[in-house]
Amino acid sequence: MYINGEWRELPAQFPVHNPANGEQIGEVADGDQSHAAEAIDAAAKALPAWSATTAYQRSADLYRAHQLMMERQPQLAELMTREQGKPLKAATNEVKYAADFLLWFAEEAKRIYGETIPSARSDQRFLVHKQPVGVVAAITPWNYPISMLTRKIAPALAAGCTVVLKPAEATPLCAQAVFEILHEAGLPAGVVNLVTAADPAPIGLEFCTNPAVRKLTFTGSTAVGKKLAADAAPQLKRVSMELGGHAPFIVFDDADPVHAAKGVSLVKFLNTGQACISPNRIFVQAGIAEEFIATLEQRISKMRAGDGMDPANAIGPLVNQAAVDKVDRQVKDAVEAGATLHCGGSRLVDGGLDSGSFYAPTLLSNVSPDMLIYREETFGPVAPVITFDEKDDILAMANDTHYGLAAYIYTRDISRAVRTFEGLHFGIVGINDINPTSAAAPFGGMKESGLGREGAREGIEEYLETKLGGFSV
Repeated sequence: MYINGEWRELPAQFPVHNPANGEQIGEVADGDQSHAAEAIDAAAKALPAWSATTAYQRSADLYRAHQLMMERQPQLAELMTREQGKPLKAATNEVKYAADFLLWFAEEAKRIYGETIPSARSDQRFLVHKQPVGVVAAITPWNYPISMLTRKIAPALAAGCTVVLKPAEATPLCAQAVFEILHEAGLPAGVVNLVTAADPAPIGLEFCTNPAVRKLTFTGSTAVGKKLAADAAPQLKRVSMELGGHAPFIVFDDADPVHAAKGVSLVKFLNTGQACISPNRIFVQAGIAEEFIATLEQRISKMRAGDGMDPANAIGPLVNQAAVDKVDRQVKDAVEAGATLHCGGSRLVDGGLDSGSFYAPTLLSNVSPDMLIYREETFGPVAPVITFDEKDDILAMANDTHYGLAAYIYTRDISRAVRTFEGLHFGIVGINDINPTSAAAPFGGMKESGLGREGAREGIEEYLETKLGGFSV
């Protein structure tokens, strides 16, 4: 725990385990609501001085943090693999992605512009000024335990806000490593604060109800996001939410089925399917469905699961046994309802995997709307394929969900690509592109997938207030 520039040890600790083998890899302080309140108080006291620093000073601090993170990329990646489970290559890529947010917002700190507005009166001038919203409370998830921190912390600091952050209880060690970097970068006491806790509920309640917090940012499930938004509503606290997804992946019959299947396999099984932008419904036009499914089955069947420290393993563990149970329930429900199981479809226990939370990479076809997997976010290594033809309204099928985060299109027809892009009710759409994300690009969803945007110039606007000055001259 890191409060007011100091690391805190508490008598109460909670363990951290490696999901690949169940081994305990550390312990961290088990904070409570009082520690959250103390951290918020420290952030509130630090706010006036930090918000008064120049944009160039804040930029320099973020540049130093970026440099330190890149210097420690190998160590951070190894820690992430042990704590979260993802393969080491993916963890290494995530550290670079996390550092990108520090670099991007180091520059955006110097791009916070105001404006003047002409008045109808000759003796009046309008001046629009941007200023920090205030103390920011942030709650981050376990699936991307470093990049989700910097995606929130970097724009908040760049805007002149101070921050209190609670990381996921499954991955607090990664959060501690990030805050060690921020400390070494020279951020003043109280500007950034870290509260770790085994029980997130009291911390979230303090974040939502403490009047000193003016902005709440959360990444996680839609259900929890709704609860936090409701708790924050009585104070009209500003909120931004990056919530669940149920991404459609549409492959039209003019696309190369082999190329499209390769794309699906790369993005669907990234982080073992534990990503909010992971494809959850794969719509393939009938004319190429057979070749697409055959290619995808071939690629999935070759995927090896195991400890992410072994470079031969492409599939890491799920976060816990509850996640395994959820995936298994969806797969069994689909098969019982008539889906075809091509490969996978079971827990993995052989070869020493019984002590971890592993599920076989799985391919299903003949998936239909009456199946759980068609409606629920899976968050696991399962690719469900739905075949459609010309008479089907593919846009209606893709939009038939209360989620609206990410979607994907594969087609060679530019007109079809544009029409489908415009017709999809999702905040992020990849057109022949499985990685439509960057620190420089806005990230966020529509409908019940969230509020607001992270990254890009939109990302810093989430942490700014607009103030109008009317001057009589």
